[in-house]
Amino acid sequence: MWKILVVEDDEKLNKLFCIALNHNGYQAIPAFNGEEALDILDREVIDLIISDIMMPVMDGYELVKLLRDANYNMPVLMITAKFRFEDKEKGFMSGTDDYMVKPVDVKEMVLRVGALLRRAKIASEKIIKFGESTLDYDALTIIVNNKELLLPQKEFGLLYKLVSYPNKIFTRHQLMDEIWGMDSDTDERTVDVHINRLREKLKDCKDIQIITVRGLGYKVVKG
Repeated sequence: MWKILVVEDDEKLNKLFCIALNHNGYQAIPAFNGEEALDILDREVIDLIISDIMMPVMDGYELVKLLRDANYNMPVLMITAKFRFEDKEKGFMSGTDDYMVKPVDVKEMVLRVGALLRRAKIASEKIIKFGESTLDYDALTIIVNNKELLLPQKEFGLLYKLVSYPNKIFTRHQLMDEIWGMDSDTDERTVDVHINRLREKLKDCKDIQIITVRGLGYKVVKG
């Protein structure tokens, strides 16, 4: 079970976020300031952090910077009342991965948590062997028939996502959220274009077949 550390000094909000996360299959652990969060991290393995910015003792900016300086690489979602671009920029510069402005739709928060965890899982696995083919996340390459093929980032991201979950159907919307981001204005049909390019490049690959599931989306099956 994924463990989510919720760092929020408002007790009612903290409880609300924890309840929503627990109801969606996560284990939420509350903390009410940055120092308390650091104490919890010393004794718990945390998969993702949700953090407010304005908190007593240690604010969210300082917390995230300390974590990144100490090589903690779990995803961080900042949730705050600060809405100016400068505030968001400071959050991202400190090392946060995503940002939401209060008042927060808890359903959207849960979706963002899921997306961040899936990206983190893909990033941590790095290399996937699928039949006789190998995908290298860092190099954006796939080795097919002992030949190395370098793919554009979006195409590789799509392929890596599908191969990470063989036989699982992903909708275009899910793939857009994963590869282009939840705030992207790109049309979902862009996914179709990238899938067609992948199929053309992998036409000699016997290990990987990208299947269209009519009315739903795409999945990868072994050839």
